[in-house]
Amino acid sequence: MSEQQEPNWERAVLEKLALSAIQEQRRSRHWSILFKTLGFLYLFIVLFLAAGWFGGDGVALPKEHTALIDLQGVISSDDASADMVIGSLQGAFEDKKTKGVILRINSPGGSPVQAGQIYDEIKRLRAKYPNTPLYAVVDDICASGGYYVAVGADKIFVDKASIVGSIGVLMDGFGFTQTMEKLGVERRLLTAGENKGFLDPFSPVDSEQQAFAKQMLKEIHGQFIAVVREGRGKRLKETSETFSGLVWSGEKSIELGLADGLGTVESVARDVIKAEDIVDYTQQASFAERLAGRLGASMAQAWSPFDKAGVNLR
Repeated sequence: MSEQQEPNWERAVLEKLALSAIQEQRRSRHWSILFKTLGFLYLFIVLFLAAGWFGGDGVALPKEHTALIDLQGVISSDDASADMVIGSLQGAFEDKKTKGVILRINSPGGSPVQAGQIYDEIKRLRAKYPNTPLYAVVDDICASGGYYVAVGADKIFVDKASIVGSIGVLMDGFGFTQTMEKLGVERRLLTAGENKGFLDPFSPVDSEQQAFAKQMLKEIHGQFIAVVREGRGKRLKETSETFSGLVWSGEKSIELGLADGLGTVESVARDVIKAEDIVDYTQQASFAERLAGRLGASMAQAWSPFDKAGVNLR
């Protein structure tokens, strides 16, 4: 009898141990699934927030607020592009809880095309949403293309030490012909089209091409002047220096009618728009979008007559 019980006892113990191990594995698997689920959920929320899907993309917010959009750096297809700024503006104006929009500018200028596209969209949105004001608030600098954009706002607010103005156009580059002569370097430029090597820095200056470039810059400058006059209206106190490319302090720019008053994002939201809650609608380009933009710009330069010298409102 005892001989029969002993193997049964061992079997029972082994079965309990095996069952306990299986249960432990199941518990571990359940905990693992739980932690993985929580991890994925956390990652999803972080990406959701990072993508700006709360507030800036048509998601309704609980109460009236001031919409903030940043325009930082050089205005170009790479960084502060028209697509990004326009998308941000549209999101801000389309939200029914937006009481007013602030465009915070800290830019030395950039592409006249990109600046012009932003300005045109500001005009369109102000006409479509007449009860939603838009104010430009200047940080350190609002020059050239940055100011081109700013004049589309209802009012421009500055710090007394901000740099404002530079209403002009430039095309910059270098000339290396004398250096090449000293080094004994020969330039071999082959083109299809007599002006394809337009203002090539390794070739002597062509007087006809130089005159053509100056005329083109004059035309773009005239467009800039027209936009400033349209945007500022009777507030602008024109002098012989207004459109000369000079810059002024924020305090002086108010005297000249280039700006309307002193103010910050917080003070304009609180005292002018009267909606202290500020929601940032600024869209951010992903790494892939920035890379694609740079590649596109590089490809465009390969076929552009301005691949050696770009036209800038800067």
